[in-house]
Amino acid sequence: MTPTQALSPPRILVLYYSIHGSTLAMAKQIARGVEAGGGQAFLRTVPRVAPVTEITEPAIPEDGALYCSLDDLAGCDGLALGSPTRFGNMAAPLKYFLDSSSGLWIEGALEGKPATVFTSTASLHGGQETTLLSMMLPLLHHGMLIIGLPYTETALQRTAHGGTPYGASHHAGLDHSELSADEATLCRAQGRRMAAVALRLRAGTGADS
Repeated sequence: MTPTQALSPPRILVLYYSIHGSTLAMAKQIARGVEAGGGQAFLRTVPRVAPVTEITEPAIPEDGALYCSLDDLAGCDGLALGSPTRFGNMAAPLKYFLDSSSGLWIEGALEGKPATVFTSTASLHGGQETTLLSMMLPLLHHGMLIIGLPYTETALQRTAHGGTPYGASHHAGLDHSELSADEATLCRAQGRRMAAVALRLRAGTGADS
């Protein structure tokens, strides 16, 4: 038995924010890829940000994934972070949650763990790449290792919809269309890549082995 086989599956946190379901659909495909790659995926979301200083969301959502806690974030072996685009940036609820993680930053709780990002947009040129880059910034401050999508993933070269080397993306359109075959393929590939890197890191062989 190899050292990698002896390890328990790495826990990959798939943390997303989704209103119309497009980013959620991507999160589910990434989770499938994580599981196929030998990891254990768990989905979490974040509540909406209220315009007034009062709690407007229940502690547990009525349906879908549970809300993410800082313990979920600290305890993961890797993070896949997904958001719709908001003027070329990540959505406020997701940023609000990340802004609350300074205690983990002080502890270095996420340092050296792999992370990857994904996004969906209503328009094809609605800021997918800038959103992905904006999502990387707090992860870099946490000392996480950013994992992208290499062009050896052939779907990245043929896709006519979403897909970037910075992370998976989806062109949802104004009708919130389903993922294309290539978009779904790239999401699963990103999940598998995350699981593989997390396994190698935990085995002590390094991300480039």
